[in-house]
Amino acid sequence: MPVIAATYCGSNLLLQLREGLVGDYDYAFLFKPNLPFMRKSRRAAPFFGLNDRMPVLLALLLGFQHALSMLAGIITPSIILAGQGGVNLSPADSQYLVSTSLIVCGILSSIQITRFHIYKSPYYIGTGLISVVGTSFTVIPVATGAFAQMYATGFCPKAADGTKLPCPQGYGALIATGTVCALLEILLSFTRPRMLKRIFPPLVTGPTVTLIGISLVQSGFEDWAGGSGSCYNRPTSGNFTVCPAVGAPHALPWGSAEFIGLGFSVFVTIIICERFGSPIMKSCAVVIGLLVGCIIAGAAGYFSASGINAAPAASFIWVTTFPLSVYGPIVLPLLAVYIVLMMEAIGDITATCDVSRLEVEGKLFDSRIQGGVLADGINGLLSGLLTITPLSTFAQNNGVIALTRCANRKAGYACCFFLLIMGVFSKFAAALVAIPSPVLGGMTTFLFSSVAISGVRIISTVPFSRRNRFILTAAMSLGFGATLVPNWFTYVFTYTGGNHAKQGFFNAIVLVCETGFALTAFVAIFLNLVLEEEVEDEVVDEIMDGKNTVNHTDDEADREEWARIERGHHGEDVEKRVESADVDGDRPKV
Repeated sequence: MPVIAATYCGSNLLLQLREGLVGDYDYAFLFKPNLPFMRKSRRAAPFFGLNDRMPVLLALLLGFQHALSMLAGIITPSIILAGQGGVNLSPADSQYLVSTSLIVCGILSSIQITRFHIYKSPYYIGTGLISVVGTSFTVIPVATGAFAQMYATGFCPKAADGTKLPCPQGYGALIATGTVCALLEILLSFTRPRMLKRIFPPLVTGPTVTLIGISLVQSGFEDWAGGSGSCYNRPTSGNFTVCPAVGAPHALPWGSAEFIGLGFSVFVTIIICERFGSPIMKSCAVVIGLLVGCIIAGAAGYFSASGINAAPAASFIWVTTFPLSVYGPIVLPLLAVYIVLMMEAIGDITATCDVSRLEVEGKLFDSRIQGGVLADGINGLLSGLLTITPLSTFAQNNGVIALTRCANRKAGYACCFFLLIMGVFSKFAAALVAIPSPVLGGMTTFLFSSVAISGVRIISTVPFSRRNRFILTAAMSLGFGATLVPNWFTYVFTYTGGNHAKQGFFNAIVLVCETGFALTAFVAIFLNLVLEEEVEDEVVDEIMDGKNTVNHTDDEADREEWARIERGHHGEDVEKRVESADVDGDRPKV
C-alpha cells in the first residue's frame, strides 16, 4: 500500500507539474502558416483572462511574442535621434541608447502591468493590464526640428565646412525638458476621464495623430533611399557624396536602385507575412521583414562588423550620461506631445480592456484610465532621468492579445523580462545600430504609416457634421502646410539683439509653427471649445445615430404630396368622362 500511495502521489505531482509548465495548449496554432492548400482549423484557441492560470511555457512564449512585436518600435526613435538626422552621436552612444531603451521599457512596462494603489486615496498607478510602454514616435518631429534649430543657433557645434558635429548637450536638453513637461500629464491624470474626453475628443486627437504619422513617413522614405543625413542632398564633394559616408561598406549615392530594392525586400516581406504567415509571424511581421532585409544586406556587403566587435558584452542604465538643461523653445511643443501621449494612452487602454474582455465603462474602467494616464506621465518623467526620450503606451500589443487570445499578465511580465535581457546584452544593440539605413527605412515607413492610419481610424469615429468638417479643415490645413513647407515661419521674426530670453521666446514660436501636428492640436482644441453645435448638426447626428435615415426622414411629407397628386389625377379623369358623356348624350357614373 505505501508503494502504491507513493506511486500515485508521484504521478499526480508529475501531472500537476506538466499542467503547470506545459499545459494542453495547442502550440501548433501559433506556428501554423496560412497557406492556400492547407486546411484551416475551425477550433478556436482557449482564451486566457487577466488572472487565469496558464502554463509557464506558454507565458514565456507569448511574452517573447509581445517583446518581438515591440522591438522595432522601441529601437527606432533612438536610432533616428542619435543618427545624422538627429544629434550625430558616436556609434558607442547610439548603441547605449538602443540598449537602454530596451531596458527602461522593460522596467517601466511592469509599472503599467502591476497597478499600484496610492495609500489612503482613490487613485491608482498603472492599469493592471498588458499595457506595455515603448519610446514614443510622437517626439521625433519635435526633436528633429529642435536639433536643426540648435545647430542653426550655435547651441550645437558645426565644423568649419558646415558638417554637424556630435551634440550630446542637445540630447541632454531634450530629455531634461521632456522630464519637466511630463508633470503636465501627471497633473491631468487626476482629472475625470469624462472631462478629458470633452477637452480632447477624437476630433482633436485624430488629426493630430494623423499629422504625426505623415511627418514621420518623410524620414522613413529618406532612409529607404539611402539616409536622412548629409548625403540626402547628394553633394558633389566632401565626405557625404555617397551614403552613409565615404569609406563605408557598399556606399552608394542617395537614391540608388540598390538602396530602393533593399528597402523593398523588407516591405514585401511584411506583406507576405501578413498574407501567408502563422499567428506569431503576423504579429512579428515587421521584425521578420527587418531580419530578411538584414540577411540580404549582409550577403551583399552592406554591414560593418567593427561596431559590433567594439561593443562591450553588457550594458545598463547610466553607463553613458548627458549634460542636462532645459531648452526653452521646445517646452510648448513637448507639452503638446504629452497631451497627445495622454490621449493615445486613453485610447490604447480602452482597446486593451476591449480585447481583454473587460468592461469599457463604469468605475473600474475609469480607475484603469486614471491609473494608466498617471503611470504614463510618471514613466515620461522617469525615462528622462534614465536618459531616454518620452515613452508611450503601445497599441500593437492589443493585436497580439486579440490574435493569441491571451490577456494574462504573466505574458506581460515575461515580455518585460525578455526586453530587459535584450537590452543588457549590448552586442544585440550594436547589431541593431549597424543595420543599413535602407533596411531601416523599409521598416520605419511601414511603422510610421500605421501611425497615420491610426489617426484616420480615430477621425472615422467623428460624425461628419458641418461644424466638425470645418474644425478638421481649419486644423489640418495649417498642419499639412507646416509639414509640407517646414520653413514657412523661419523668417517671420528678424530680431538679432542680445536678449537671449526674447530670442528663445521667438524660437519657441517658430518651432511650434513649424511643427505640423502641434499647430493642428492647438487649433483643433481652440475651435472645438469655441464653436457651438448648430441645429443642423443635431439633425445630422440623429440621422447618423440611426434614429432616422435619409431615406425615411421625409416619408410623411412625401405621402401627403402623393395624395394631392392622386386627387388631382382623379379629378381630371372625372372631368374628361363628364365632357365625353355630354358629347354622347349620356351622364357617367361617378
